[in-house]
Amino acid sequence: MTTDVTIIGAGLGGLTLARVLHVHGIPATVYEAEPSPTARSQGGMLDIHDYNGQPALQAAGLIDEFRGLVLEGREATRFLDRDGTVLLDQPDDGTGGRPEVQRGELRQMLLDSLPAGAVRWGHKVSGVRALGEGRHEVTFAEGGTVVTSLLIGADGAWSKVRPLLSAATPEYTGISSVETYLLDGDTRHPAAVKTVGDGSLLALAPGKGIVCHRESGSTLHTYVMLAKPQDWFAGVDFTDAAAAAARIAQEFDGWAPELTALITDGDTAPVLRPLNRLPIGHRWDRAPGVTLLGDAAHLSPPDGEGANLAMYDGAELGKALAAHPDDVEAALAEYEKAMFPRSAEVATEGAELYRLMYGDDSPHGLFAAFAGHQQASGQGNSPA
Repeated sequence: MTTDVTIIGAGLGGLTLARVLHVHGIPATVYEAEPSPTARSQGGMLDIHDYNGQPALQAAGLIDEFRGLVLEGREATRFLDRDGTVLLDQPDDGTGGRPEVQRGELRQMLLDSLPAGAVRWGHKVSGVRALGEGRHEVTFAEGGTVVTSLLIGADGAWSKVRPLLSAATPEYTGISSVETYLLDGDTRHPAAVKTVGDGSLLALAPGKGIVCHRESGSTLHTYVMLAKPQDWFAGVDFTDAAAAAARIAQEFDGWAPELTALITDGDTAPVLRPLNRLPIGHRWDRAPGVTLLGDAAHLSPPDGEGANLAMYDGAELGKALAAHPDDVEAALAEYEKAMFPRSAEVATEGAELYRLMYGDDSPHGLFAAFAGHQQASGQGNSPA
């Protein structure tokens, strides 16, 4: 089979691209390894920024639908010291510019905006190869191939498309996240709900931290951040949920019990997520008929920008292709010329944020930077 535009990966970036192309009358086919939209949990909340994620949704013609997904009040931010002392308690006053939505609902909104059959589920890529003159062949693990005149890798950290352009591979940052959920918090975990508040809670120290988001309803999503080598985590038995939670909580010995309860009282088994990154400033030489977006292009540790950048990449690439309907190479060159410095700047800022959050002077360095940011901008938003 031959197609004009082939997108690998039905994440937020790939779907935004497909939607923007659809708005401009350009058909595209998205191939996704997962067997269905509900094959796995789509993660927690996302703050969608007024300078990248929201403009992307505007380009996709979906900004009104997006506003219907916003969880009111979730931009509130609370910082606690390790002894439970409140260091900062900032309510959501509606002026933050980073409204929160559930990732799964945002993805479903994008899926619903595409023509039937635009996403082909259960298509795991096993290989790609260049055929010359900008054409590529994609081979799928379950059998079958597709030949395309434009191939876009929107397939995340371990992209199968990236090797066509770059030899770079993700490397461990030295920090991992261990995630768990406290469900039905108002009924089952009222003390934890009171500790977290309406939005996000952060309790930070050098090399570690407890971050918790209040999601839809009274679900609490805990991210335990630990600067440990991967070998250390290999010594934790994650097949025994209670033992794993207890072992992770030991790293916070002496912290306030209302904080460690966000680890030990989890209703779901702890999930280990090593944080990886591509080199800051990752780029490649222009190659005909292929490009990357989102984590496939510029993977960084989670800092609130990844999903927004992926969506913005998708929208900008879609707009460039629509602006150059008879010159794909001009469109790709225009897109990459802007994308490379944009993503490098965000990755640099993200690395500095992690240094402030988990470095030797945490949390004091973060507060100093936050105070300076507020003074310079006159804004009241948390940097987290």
